[in-house]
Amino acid sequence: MSVTKYAIIADIHANLEAFESVLRDSKEQGCTHYAFLGDFVGYGPNPRECITIVRGMNAPCVKGNHDEYCATDVPLDGFNPKAAKVVEWNRRQLTHDAKQWLNALEYVRKVENFTIVHATLHAPEKWQYVFDKLAAAASLANQDTQLCFFGHTHVPVAFVRDSLIRGGTYAKFKIEPDKKYFVNVGSAGQPRDNDPRAAYTIYDMEKETIELRRVSYDIAETKRKIREAGLPAKE
Repeated sequence: MSVTKYAIIADIHANLEAFESVLRDSKEQGCTHYAFLGDFVGYGPNPRECITIVRGMNAPCVKGNHDEYCATDVPLDGFNPKAAKVVEWNRRQLTHDAKQWLNALEYVRKVENFTIVHATLHAPEKWQYVFDKLAAAASLANQDTQLCFFGHTHVPVAFVRDSLIRGGTYAKFKIEPDKKYFVNVGSAGQPRDNDPRAAYTIYDMEKETIELRRVSYDIAETKRKIREAGLPAKE
């Protein structure tokens, strides 16, 4: 029997060192397929390189808020100065073709038996954050597959709905019948849960398991390139 294992990757944010480390680990773990949850660009120093790798993989992708900002000329009046500087720098780095690709990405996609989205299912284009059960409830109410993966917060957490909605951190768990799962896979390029390692999630379709992976990468090299590009150290 063939094995189908998806590496679900979100929020790369132009961090090439982290992205390459995640891809190496996913191959070592036997992943056969990939899905990307947006925010390929922003913050990090290698937007072109990261987009080139993703496009070459021909995997399902959805759009993130940074992808939308950097691929268009929307005014940045509401942005703080550091964030606006990052977006403007990315706009200068990206080719017209890369911007077209980012801009054409959908907000929500079905992949096999699961759904992928960057932020929320009930209003994916508004870039709202899901940190708690109350916020997760709106997406779960709009979820028509048993399983949905999301990103945006950079904090890995799993929300589960049966008669109630529960949520919490996870390492590895098995999908149970008659329950819905709304799972944040963490951030490959800029984790924000006090663990500096790159994060991504493996979905084993045969075993029906979801596993959070953490991978070390050359943080010093990424920081060096950020300084060299004149980007803010942290935003």
